[in-house]
Amino acid sequence: MTDTPLFERVAIIGIGLIGSSLARALKAHGLARHVAAHDVDAQVRATAETLGFADSVHSDMGTAVAAADLVVLAIPVGVYGVTAKAMAPHLAAGAIVTDVGSVKEEVIRAVKPVLPSGVHLVPGHPVAGTEHSGPEAGFAELFTDRWAILTPEKDCDEQAVEKVAEMWRRVGSDVEIMEAAHHDRVLAITSHLPHLIAYTIVATAADLESQLQAEREGDDVVTTAEVIKYSAGGFRDFTRIAGSNPVMWRDVFLSNKEAVLEMLGRFTEDLTALQRAIRWDDGEQLEKVFTRTRAIRRGVVEARQAGRFQYTENGGGKADDGAE
Repeated sequence: MTDTPLFERVAIIGIGLIGSSLARALKAHGLARHVAAHDVDAQVRATAETLGFADSVHSDMGTAVAAADLVVLAIPVGVYGVTAKAMAPHLAAGAIVTDVGSVKEEVIRAVKPVLPSGVHLVPGHPVAGTEHSGPEAGFAELFTDRWAILTPEKDCDEQAVEKVAEMWRRVGSDVEIMEAAHHDRVLAITSHLPHLIAYTIVATAADLESQLQAEREGDDVVTTAEVIKYSAGGFRDFTRIAGSNPVMWRDVFLSNKEAVLEMLGRFTEDLTALQRAIRWDDGEQLEKVFTRTRAIRRGVVEARQAGRFQYTENGGGKADDGAE
């Protein structure tokens, strides 16, 4: 914990998993004298007040952001624009606005035009999370040994960028600066496409029972109950990813559609090549691909990006070193 807070007042708009975790981390590391929280959901606000991770919880967003020197948007990307317009008249001169969204070009398009002169936009993305949501799912250590990517535009105030970067460093993250467009292409392959594939595979499994019943009229039907009961490790991992917040991921795909569609096209071509190898008993090609991908997995583990935390049923996280 530091003796001098980095910020006097931080307002966090949206207090689900990421927002509540950041509030907890700010308090744990003494980075703000006052953490104000706002959420449109009354039940979420009530839960936040009970849990006590913020100094004040507000039903009115204007009250929450008033006098804040840092405002953090931790809400679905699809509502950034309307939210920014609503809070803009209440922002203090010199305030910094940042966010935690998985898409960055859309943040600049939706938020920057409505901010008052003298308010600094520093888009951010902590590459951290679990499949769980809500204020009870948050924990202060969520960002430890994770990347926090910032995508400020070239004319952004350097001191504002450094203050946001320092915040992420002090809660345990490694900070990377990159252009928004590059961020969106990188995340399209490392995060967005895997989620899309996971949603598709789990949806296919859910549809399997009714499809086979129609085709075979009860003969050797694979039921949904069996899919759940006999889930192997691979399918369990897909269901974990597919259990993520549906509203958030809806907005991610719609906001980053060009990059996602590009990566989806490339994936489709590679999948077709694997399909061909299986059809023609090309074991050599299959082994070649699997050997290359295994090496990538080992690189992920060595880079400490294999999953430091596991969710626990009491609403927090526990350490997981990601060992194979």
